[in-house]
Amino acid sequence: MRIAIAGGGPGGLYFAALTKALNPGHEITVWERNAPDDTFGFGVVFSDETLGGIEHADTTIFAEMSKEFAQWDDIDVHYRGTTFTSGGHGFAAMSRQRLLTILQQRCLDLGVTIHFRTEVPQDLSGYDLIVASDGANSATRARYASVFQPTVETRRCKYIWLGTDLVFDAFKFYILDTPAGVMQVHGYPYSRDASTFILEMHDDVWERAGFTAPQGLLPGQNDEKSLEMIRDICADVLNGHSIVGNNSKWTNFATIRCATWRHENVVLLGDAAHTAHFSIGSGTKLAMEDALSLAACLHEQSDVDSALAAYEDERRQVVTSTQRAAQASLEWFENIGQYTDQDPHQFAFNIITRSRRVTYDNLRLRDPEFVADMDAWFARDFADVRPPMFQPYKIGDLELKNRIIVSPMDMYSATDGVPGDFHLVHLGSKAMGGAALVMTEMVCVSETGRITPGCTGMYKPSHEESWKRIVDFVHTQSDAKIGIQLGHSGRKGSTKLMWEGIDQPLPSGNWEVCGPSAIPYSPANQTPRELTLDEMASIKAEFVASAQAAARAGFDLLELHCAHGYLLSSFLSPLTNQRTDSYGGSLENRLRYPLEVFDAIRAVWPGPMTVRISATDWCEGGIDAADSVEIARAFAEHGVDGVDVSTGQVVSTEKPAYGRSYQTPYADRIRNEIGRKYGVTVIAVGAISSYDDVNSLILAGRADLCALGRTHLYDPHWTLHAAADQDYTGVTWPKPFAAGNRKPRTGRTDGPKPRLDLIRSGEPKTAHARWRG
Repeated sequence: MRIAIAGGGPGGLYFAALTKALNPGHEITVWERNAPDDTFGFGVVFSDETLGGIEHADTTIFAEMSKEFAQWDDIDVHYRGTTFTSGGHGFAAMSRQRLLTILQQRCLDLGVTIHFRTEVPQDLSGYDLIVASDGANSATRARYASVFQPTVETRRCKYIWLGTDLVFDAFKFYILDTPAGVMQVHGYPYSRDASTFILEMHDDVWERAGFTAPQGLLPGQNDEKSLEMIRDICADVLNGHSIVGNNSKWTNFATIRCATWRHENVVLLGDAAHTAHFSIGSGTKLAMEDALSLAACLHEQSDVDSALAAYEDERRQVVTSTQRAAQASLEWFENIGQYTDQDPHQFAFNIITRSRRVTYDNLRLRDPEFVADMDAWFARDFADVRPPMFQPYKIGDLELKNRIIVSPMDMYSATDGVPGDFHLVHLGSKAMGGAALVMTEMVCVSETGRITPGCTGMYKPSHEESWKRIVDFVHTQSDAKIGIQLGHSGRKGSTKLMWEGIDQPLPSGNWEVCGPSAIPYSPANQTPRELTLDEMASIKAEFVASAQAAARAGFDLLELHCAHGYLLSSFLSPLTNQRTDSYGGSLENRLRYPLEVFDAIRAVWPGPMTVRISATDWCEGGIDAADSVEIARAFAEHGVDGVDVSTGQVVSTEKPAYGRSYQTPYADRIRNEIGRKYGVTVIAVGAISSYDDVNSLILAGRADLCALGRTHLYDPHWTLHAAADQDYTGVTWPKPFAAGNRKPRTGRTDGPKPRLDLIRSGEPKTAHARWRG
């Protein structure tokens, strides 16, 4: 087979060497525009997992790389005069130039042809396979852009890649509080006498600091003015050591994604196909993993087309997961300013767990002393040290025994709005399962405010009576609190039960729906009647009457539902509110009616109040994260006790970015911009499914409480079981169930299953970089 490779970086060279070693009969040619000893950058980082794959794939390459490795286990966080060290992370780095030399020599030894200082020929029609390993600015990807359909998302931080003769003894984060704003140094050793030194900051900070982007720099030239400024800014970090550039210029990171990585016999590899932010050390790692996968698939499959399909199928899931973690990490650094008044303990835990790949539980395995220190800090205001999720909390005057809420979940099982035995068992079982607060489903304030005929209400005496029965059960049979969520379906009402067709109109018996504007939820749904001012006042009075009934029924907390496209939510979104009066237009105007309803309820409700919001509409032109901060601020200024941060379900054309804990970044931002300033509790929701996630979120300060829905449907006693799995005995089991509180030790049933090959067990931890060879 004749194989052409565009680009002689680590990915292209590694693929060439592996493929030639597997089948010496292949004719493989690499074109590289640079000289063999040219390289841009300094060190490259590998995880233990990646190194394991490299070792098994080609022992010759691995043996040569092993002679060069700087290895470390520790991450040091230098912040506000403190240094926190987290161990057990297991990484290695080496010079990028040495890596290229090793790969070049291996290719030449195997008979691969490499053309240096040579552009890729335009006509490669004589080749059976064309591998585009030509980097983030791939000419091959551009040539077939209509097929690959690349997207490039340029982010809002400037960074510059440098080197230093200061040899770090760990991976280093230095957080610099400068007059211009917060800057951060990412540093790690890559040889016996040098380290990588990356300075990063938000665009606004970069401008205030007086940096500029000089024009006319040629390839290989450095931004010398910036280097001189950096030497001064980072003088305390460098401690007399030098920094040097290597084609070093300021740039903004661009995340590249492609709809497909293959076209006929052309395939993308490494940065040509995808990029992931450098803060998780993934560029060269991903490229070499791509190369290994592509070489294996080519060897195993019977033809090129099948090999390329198998390669993309194998790698895409891994790359998507890595990009998701990298996105979380880069966004954390973009928003670092919102964390810099955190206590140094919390900040250190926060930065180490920022990508959500490293969590409370696997840190407890990697470095139990580090987590024990964090637990002790978090327990400073409480009675004893325990997992963060089991520390008590107070919202308003309501004392909660832990940080777990059973999230509101519509059950569609009421008759004429009356909650029955099903709701008693549903909410009663969750209350006995260990959660601190159990929330009802959305309880509708009128018959025409229901979503479906099966929704519960609080607009008749029979409703109040039945709810009181449930509240009394929770209070007498458990130590949980119970809250009611009040709402009105608005334009999303008069639909079938969920399992009969979600958001689908009833086949008969429909009632008229209403909204801020005459915009249907979807073409299949009714067009709502635009509410008049008198009708808005009547609905507000219905909310007040329902709140008064809820107080008489004995509920501990009231949540106002302003999310998911229901009536109050549809006033907030510009996609659903196109009124021309004082209740439409600006965000301030769109907030007016929900705040009026809130204030009216606040005047009659005796306990704490929360509000649920959709922090993004997941649709262009709708509510976004910045808007959600202002919405939270408005409710905070009106005296809300807590903000329950959900997302979406406002328009049928939404495009959510689903994933583990995918909604928590919105809660994180609101807590750190609004919650702490106003003393408002922030509740995180959305695909939080493990106690490890909860502990990580709470300890990092991304939320005060966590609401879990489907998890509690799967296991009503989830919180009690989470305590047993963590060997925490401070929970109260219902007396009839107490005999089951000792779980047989058959292994963990919740939380992540940390990869033991990622943990350097059996080797002593040290605060020094280790050298092999």
